[in-house]
This record gives sequence, structure tokens and C-alpha cells, in this order.
Amino acid sequence: MTAAPRVLIVDDQPDFAKGLVRLLAPKLPAASLACVLSGEAALADLAIFPCDVMVTDLRMPGLSGLDLLPKALALAPNLGIVLLTAHGDIDSAVLALRAGAYDFLTKPVDSDHLARVIAKGLERAALLHENRRLRAAVAACGVDPGLLGQSAAMRHVQDTLAAVAASDYTVLIRGESGTGKELAARAIHAQSRRAGGPFLSVNCPAIPDQILESELFGHVRGAFTGAERDRRGLFVAANGGVLVLDEIGDIPMSVQTKLLRVLQEHEIRPVGSSKSIPVDVRILAATNQDLEARIADKTFREDLYYRLNVLTVRLPPLRDRRDDIPLLATAFLERACREMGLGDKEFSPEGLAALAGRDWPGNVRELLNYVRRLTVFSHGDVVSAAAVANADPGHGKNAGDDEDDGATTPYLEAKAQVVDAFTRRYVERLLKQTRGNISEAARASGLERVSLQKILRRLGIAAEGFR
Repeated sequence: MTAAPRVLIVDDQPDFAKGLVRLLAPKLPAASLACVLSGEAALADLAIFPCDVMVTDLRMPGLSGLDLLPKALALAPNLGIVLLTAHGDIDSAVLALRAGAYDFLTKPVDSDHLARVIAKGLERAALLHENRRLRAAVAACGVDPGLLGQSAAMRHVQDTLAAVAASDYTVLIRGESGTGKELAARAIHAQSRRAGGPFLSVNCPAIPDQILESELFGHVRGAFTGAERDRRGLFVAANGGVLVLDEIGDIPMSVQTKLLRVLQEHEIRPVGSSKSIPVDVRILAATNQDLEARIADKTFREDLYYRLNVLTVRLPPLRDRRDDIPLLATAFLERACREMGLGDKEFSPEGLAALAGRDWPGNVRELLNYVRRLTVFSHGDVVSAAAVANADPGHGKNAGDDEDDGATTPYLEAKAQVVDAFTRRYVERLLKQTRGNISEAARASGLERVSLQKILRRLGIAAEGFR
């Protein structure tokens, strides 16, 4: 899109075309309006200048509106085309709608109604543009959707994952529940020299204490009641690859001692055996707990902590990277549609803003499951803000919502509040990251510099305050 959305008026009567531009300009202050006097001139214009909505007369000498339609869409497939027709041309207008026109109006044209139709067409263009941008960003990242992100926090995580993958040291992956710790472990494995080896993961607290030792290190026949044959443990099974110890903070002290020996000596001793077995396994440990506090209360060995914490990856909670929510939601919607065998769906800008304005205590995992729910219950191809609210009315308040005082805010006003709250949060974070440099902020956000300046003026945000 250009700095301002563009509307092209096509009519062979100069006075009508120019008059329409004058009437519409104050009603569409954010748009750039232009006019041409023939279908041929419209095609020439579209070949040079991007355009979001075209309003064209149906009957014109030379190239008619109906003939112009397919040629214009061939040049600009996402162009919203509004036809102006006489009463006797309704059948032709219906044919045009079937051929891809956005809408049609009969003459004489009410300028207020036409302005509303164009405004909806511009919203559609913004939706298509935003979804193309998000899908391109998803495709360009080339990582698991759960690790997607263009925020500074996630760019740091992605750089860290690539760096630690190049070594063979033990890694401690820290983060709240649902932030994607196992995904981070898989990303490290995939980028490492061990990528061709096994990748095994064990959820430590899910296994009873008396069984966990055998599960990790194996046992020999007769080691305990029920041990009827030798069993190799996960360390042996993961030889040459990676073993992920999920929720490492919950393992019992007895297992911590044996694990420390594995890290020191690179060998394991099965339960009931007197012989040690050498192993070549990289350990990635993950936790959502405060290990330092566990050390202080003597439930976690300090020497094991330092053995595990050679390299550290910290995954930020979703509340610290709200800017990534539209990108994540778009990727999750594509995944959910594939999982269910559905055609493509997309979010409306208001739908994305509604998601970005919510709190997600369950982090990325909660957002993924919420988008799956939206995919099931949303009818049509567009997931709106109303669908986001209706999927789970008790989910929580949107950021910026006022306490319920019994009054109902008009829809357009409520929508504007949500969008403004998201935009203000996004822009302030952007300016903080770029230290008030508007040109750099525009490049990072994908916005034109002029568009970003308009947003700052509208919200009363001074870039100088971030320098």
C-alpha cells in the first residue's frame, strides 16, 4: 500500500468525476483521491500507481466499466471495484459482481452512501494487505510457529538459539509454562551437529520418583521387584543425540546426584549394576521454576545447577511481546485450518487487535488453543473481533477496557478504543526500541514514514520523548 490508501474515480464526464472527488475528499480524509476520464486511462494509471478502490461508471465510450473490470483485476487482483450504474443496467451490475466487482450503486449517487461503501472497500484492502504481510512474515521465519516473532525479545531468542546450537554444552531453558521451552529445545537440536541423532524428551514430574531413576539410567534384571529383564534407559537410547529433561526443578535429590555424575563423567550406571556405561548425550534442561530459590531451601543441588546452567535461554512471556500476537495468531490460524481440512481463513484487523489486547497467562500455548477454538466456531472466511469475544466471553477483559458500569459502549466507539489501545502500545514500544528514530521505526514496522507520523499525531505521541 501507498502512504495513504488511494481511490481512483473513472467517468467519461469531467465535471462529474472532478465533482465526485471534491465531495468525497472531506468524507475520506485519510485517502488520496484521483480521477481519470476513460477505461483506457484507468488501466494506464493502475499500471503505474498502486490503488485500493476504483469507482467506475458502467457505460463509457471505448472501454466500458464491464470490460474494464477483468483488465483492472488482472493488474491489481486485490483491487476493490465499485460500479456506478443506471437503473436499467442492474443485470449488467449483477454480472460484474459475479466477475469480481466489490459493489455497485445506482445513479444518482448519494455521496455519503458512496463514501461509506468506499470506506468499507478500504478496510477490505487493509485487511488483505495485513494478512499478506503476516503470511509473508510467517513463511520467511522458517521456524515452528510457536517460536515466531519479530519483536526485539524474540529476535534475541532466535539469535541465542542459533548460537547455543553451534556448541555441545548443556543448556538451561527457562520460561513460564506455555512459552515454548520444548520448541526451543527442538530448534537447538535441529540446528546442531547432532541433528541426525535421537531427540528424546522426558517430563520429570510426570514419572513417579521411584521409577524416574530407572527410566533415565536403565536397570539390570533383578534390580528390584518386577525387574524381569535388563532395560536400557533414556540416556542410552539418546546416545549421539539430545535428551531434554523437562521441569528439571522437580527431580528428587537421589536422581540429582546421579545426574551430576553423568554430567561430570559422561557415563551412567543402570540401577542394580556395578558397571558404568559411557554415553555421548547433550542435555537440555527446561524449567519454569526459580531454581535459585530451590537451592536456597535445599531442594536443588547448587553444584548440579552450575553444571546445567552452562548456557541459558530465557523465553519471554507473551505479555512482554504483545507485538508478536498478530503474527502468531495468523500462523496458528493457518495451522488450525490445515488440521481441520478447512479452506483459508483470515483475521480482520479488529480481530487481531482484540487478541493483542487480551491477557494470556498461559502464553503461546493458550493463544494456540484459543485460535483453534476460533477456527471451529467462526463461520465464514474472516475471524472478526466479535468472533474473538464470543469464542469465550469469560476469557478476560481486553487491555484498556473499563470496568462494567452497566452501560453499553457503541460498537464503533468500542472498536476504536481497542484499536487505539493496541496501536498506542505498539508505537510506544517501537519508539522505545528505536530511541525515537522515526525512520528506523518505520522500517522496523513496515509502515511508511508519513503513515507513522500521522499515527503519532493522532495519538499525541512525541517521538522526542523516547530519545
